[in-house]
Amino acid sequence: MRNRVLVLLSAVTLVMVVVSASALVVAQAQSGAAATPNAKSGGTATTKLVWDPTAPPPADWTPPRTPWGDPDLRGYYLNLTYTPLQRPAALAGKPLYTTEEAVAAFKKAVALDAEVDPTTIHYDWKEYGMDQWQSPVRPNRRTSLIVDPPDGRIPPMLEEAKKRQAAAAAAEKAKGNDVQTPGTYTRCITGNGGPPKIPGGVTAESQIVQGPGYVVQIIEANNDARIIPLDGRPHLPQNLKGWLGDARGHFEGNTLVVETTNFSEKRNFQGSTDGLRLIERFTMADAKTLKYEFTVSDPTTWARPWSVEAPIPRIEPPLYEFACHEQNYGLINWATGMRARDREGIGQSGRAPVFSEEEERK
Repeated sequence: MRNRVLVLLSAVTLVMVVVSASALVVAQAQSGAAATPNAKSGGTATTKLVWDPTAPPPADWTPPRTPWGDPDLRGYYLNLTYTPLQRPAALAGKPLYTTEEAVAAFKKAVALDAEVDPTTIHYDWKEYGMDQWQSPVRPNRRTSLIVDPPDGRIPPMLEEAKKRQAAAAAAEKAKGNDVQTPGTYTRCITGNGGPPKIPGGVTAESQIVQGPGYVVQIIEANNDARIIPLDGRPHLPQNLKGWLGDARGHFEGNTLVVETTNFSEKRNFQGSTDGLRLIERFTMADAKTLKYEFTVSDPTTWARPWSVEAPIPRIEPPLYEFACHEQNYGLINWATGMRARDREGIGQSGRAPVFSEEEERK
C-alpha cells in the first residue's frame, strides 16, 4: 500500500503547496539561508526539502540508539521516488541537478502523476490519500538512482546473459500463455519489495523491527518478512536458496551493512542468476530519512557491479496489509483471454492494429 497522508488534500492544493515550498527553497538556496523543512513528512530543521547527497550530516542531530546500543533504524518507511533508476539520455554527463532544477523536475513529475484519465482502469489510491504525489517523497538532486557506474546506467549485459534471456523468452513463447505466464508478483506468490528494493511500484511500504542480535524488515506487498541475524554466523550452504536470499548483517558505525546470497534461480533480478550477490547499507540520514544504498554483482550477467542510492522517507504507522491473493477465477479468465488474443494475432498489448486506409489499399 502507498502512504497515507491527509485524505481530503486535493491535487490542486498539493501542487500549490509544492510550488510554494519550492519557491521558498530556491529563494533560500540563493540567499544562503537554511533550507525549508519538508512539512509533509513532519520535517524539522534537520530535514531539508530537497535531498542533497553532497550535503554533510545535520550538525544538530544525533542518530538514535536502541536500549541495547545498536543504531536505531526502527520505524515505517515509504520506498517511493520520482528519480529514475537509470539516467535519461538527455541528462548524460549530469549526475546532479542544481537545487532549482531538482525542484522543477519534481514539480513536473508530481503534476503528471496527479493527472487522472477517467477512461483508464487503475488502482485509485488517491481516494485514500495514498498516491505517490500525496506522500512525503521529496525532490532529489540526483538525476538517477544508479550512482555507479558514473554514467548512471546498468552495465552492459554479457553475451552469455543475453543468450540465456533469449532462450528463456523463446521457451516461454513456445509454451504459450497459461496461468503461470504472469509473474510471481501478479499471481500474489511473492511481493515486490526486493531485496534489493528499487524505490517505486504499486506497493512500497515497509517496517524495520530490531532486537538484540537481529534486524527484521517487514515488506508490503505480500507480507514478506526478512530476518537478518547480526551474530556473524556463516551463510547457509549454496544448495539452500530462497526468494529473499540468505542475509547476514553487521553494523559499521551508524550503518547497517547486509550481505545477501543464495537467491533462488527463479528470482531473475534484472536478468541475474542465482549467483547474485547483494550488499545493502541502511543509514539514518536525519530524523525523517533513511538513506538506502545497495550494490549488486553477478559475474555471469553484468560486465561489472552497479550501485544505487535512494533517500527513503519515514512515515507514520501502521503498516497496512496489502491483501493480495491469487484470484484463481481472474487468472483463468486472463489466460483464456490472452490465448484468444494470440489466435486473433492481437498480441500481448490487447490492442488490434490501428486501421489505415493506406495500408488497406496495399
